[in-house]
Amino acid sequence: MRETFTAVVNPAAGRGTAAATMITLARHLRDTGARVQVAYSRGLDHATELAAAAAGRGDTVLAAGGDGLAGAVAAGLTGTAAELGVVPAGRGNDLARAVPLPREDPATFAAALRERPSRPVDVAMAAERVVLGSVCAGLDAAANDAANRWRLPRRPVAYQIAAAGVLTRWRAITYDLVVDGVPERLRGHTVVIANSPWYGGALRIAPAALLDDGLLDLVTVGEMGRHRLVPVLAAMRRGAHVTMPGITSRPIREVTVATDRPLRCYADGEPLPPGPVTVRVRPAALRLIGA
Repeated sequence: MRETFTAVVNPAAGRGTAAATMITLARHLRDTGARVQVAYSRGLDHATELAAAAAGRGDTVLAAGGDGLAGAVAAGLTGTAAELGVVPAGRGNDLARAVPLPREDPATFAAALRERPSRPVDVAMAAERVVLGSVCAGLDAAANDAANRWRLPRRPVAYQIAAAGVLTRWRAITYDLVVDGVPERLRGHTVVIANSPWYGGALRIAPAALLDDGLLDLVTVGEMGRHRLVPVLAAMRRGAHVTMPGITSRPIREVTVATDRPLRCYADGEPLPPGPVTVRVRPAALRLIGA
């Protein structure tokens, strides 16, 4: 049974609800006899520093916020024996969908965090960024950017609303890929490199993806008209898109993505630096509670 926790909280996540969520959960953890320290991050780099310091003390580390915070906290724990627990309190919370913990009741959730086993899981490395969920380049990345800029609800549906808005003026991209050392060219709408199945607020982009298989899943949506893209986006909610014409999904270990026009890639809902990006798997690099 775990005795000592540090919770790294993004105070802005969920319009401030992450702090309230963690305060409630911390109270239930303390009621069971655990020691809990709550630390508020000033940004992703600071979250990584807080997590690394907690790992150095031998604490179990909780990430209370969205998927971006979970990846930043994981960066401070990757390669160590420290365990990570995910407390979803952001907009998308896609990683939590791959980790079946009972989160509806705080007392039951607290008990699970103390008692459920952890397992080693893979992470993706996008340049120097640790990614637990996925990296995307294309229509979905543009929708993520729009969801961050527009006044949209702080709920998963915001990503779908943003995608619909971006689609009206979207045009296909030429991608130059190097997949496990082999160059490829693709004309299409998006490239996703997934470590876990969900992204974009409950879209099952890579239904075959597993957190612990030592692989990433490369999903591509080829060139097609808007009238075909709309049903593809709808099918993503069920993971049924991968059997549709123009879409491919396959396991890989490493890919480099370059595009024919400036386009920012997103990793776990956070922007990556401009330019080509290389994403590779780092197997069994992180211990995740409930995985």
